[in-house]
Amino acid sequence: MRYADLRERVVEANLALVRAGLVILTFGNASAIDRDAGVVAIKPSGVSYHRLTAADVAVVDLASGAVVKGKARPSSDTPTHLVLYRAWPGAGGVVHTHSPFATSWAQACREIPCYGTTHADHFDGPVPVTRPLTPAEIGGEYEHATGEVIVEMFAALELEPLDRPAVLVASHGPFVWGASVEEAVENAIALEAVAASAYRSVALAEELGPIPAELLEKHFSRKHGAAAYYGQP
Repeated sequence: MRYADLRERVVEANLALVRAGLVILTFGNASAIDRDAGVVAIKPSGVSYHRLTAADVAVVDLASGAVVKGKARPSSDTPTHLVLYRAWPGAGGVVHTHSPFATSWAQACREIPCYGTTHADHFDGPVPVTRPLTPAEIGGEYEHATGEVIVEMFAALELEPLDRPAVLVASHGPFVWGASVEEAVENAIALEAVAASAYRSVALAEELGPIPAELLEKHFSRKHGAAAYYGQP
């Protein structure tokens, strides 16, 4: 059946978010892209994770957002996902959660500084927070504007999306991505762990600063890029 594998991967990714404790009720969503086919598969809007099946997963056209497979309405966050996929060709999966600690930093409109090597293992610098959306953006195509402010910020800061694969949308919550939807889920799990550690670190040491740039670069580069030596070949 067409798109069967893509839809199954999206189901598994969404269920992985539940198992990791990153989503409750019907919060959040995960999507995956098939760039050769020009389509994105995403969790349907408001459907319980516990009864989610591949047949429920909506498949939408990357360019237009029109549903090309499935009867369920796609996630209301679909326009945000599509903006990220269109802007970043290396993104293969996108995850949005309302995980407790990452969402707390987002609601505080604070970036997550790199306070330790756990953070540096996954993110090449602070996890940034977007500017607030304007009233016009909120009243217009809100979800599309959410994607646009993410892309706008990464462009302005000249960040490489796959080196910094997470963002906090101000007053909202985290969006995370990866080269695949499976990697995006891993990054979402890592983000929540990093956000929790950062919160506790600030509670213990209010004046704590980020780790030295050399330590950040060492930990990130040993797991990512051409010089990586972590793990098995």
